[in-house]
Amino acid sequence: MIGRLKGRVDGRGDNWALIDVGGVGYMVEGSARMLDALPSDGEAVSLAIETYVREDQLRLFGFLSEQERSWFRLLMGVQGVGARVALAIQSVLSADELSQAVAAEDKAMVSRAPGVGPKVAQRIVQELKDKVPESHFAVSSAVTGEAALAGQAMREALSALTNLGYQRTQAAQALSAARNALGDDAAVEALIKQGLKELM
Repeated sequence: MIGRLKGRVDGRGDNWALIDVGGVGYMVEGSARMLDALPSDGEAVSLAIETYVREDQLRLFGFLSEQERSWFRLLMGVQGVGARVALAIQSVLSADELSQAVAAEDKAMVSRAPGVGPKVAQRIVQELKDKVPESHFAVSSAVTGEAALAGQAMREALSALTNLGYQRTQAAQALSAARNALGDDAAVEALIKQGLKELM
């Protein structure tokens, strides 16, 4: 199984890129978001790879981060969601946006992806709401400054509410409402207090 490719971009198409690794060209499928983020042809790239082997085909799916790959696996585990739909969702939503949408059971956000109807979107948020790792809730580690502090506050508040016995999905919804009411720079204590009010 191939888990990562490090090489150079050697061409691209509508939904794939060719990655040259030591003279061997690997055709890697990916989301529009991933393909847009690739460097220019000839430049170095490292991609997390999900390998799918069937009797009649071998497909490689590429991702810019392990978090994106884990989301692809989660999406593929939902009934009615294949590779095309999973990549369509990842084309319009980043890993963090998808985490927020599922945690808040925001099916409208998920259904923004082409080919994803209300029923499929509902199934995705229902089946994945308890599978989202807590580390996926909030902003990515690449974000700095005020946004990172806001994300840290949300993570701490979420942890506090779940420790009080609330389900993570309910707590996430309450904290999203609390942040909307208090602003992105709200302190952990304020988020917890407002979140408890929302849960009441």
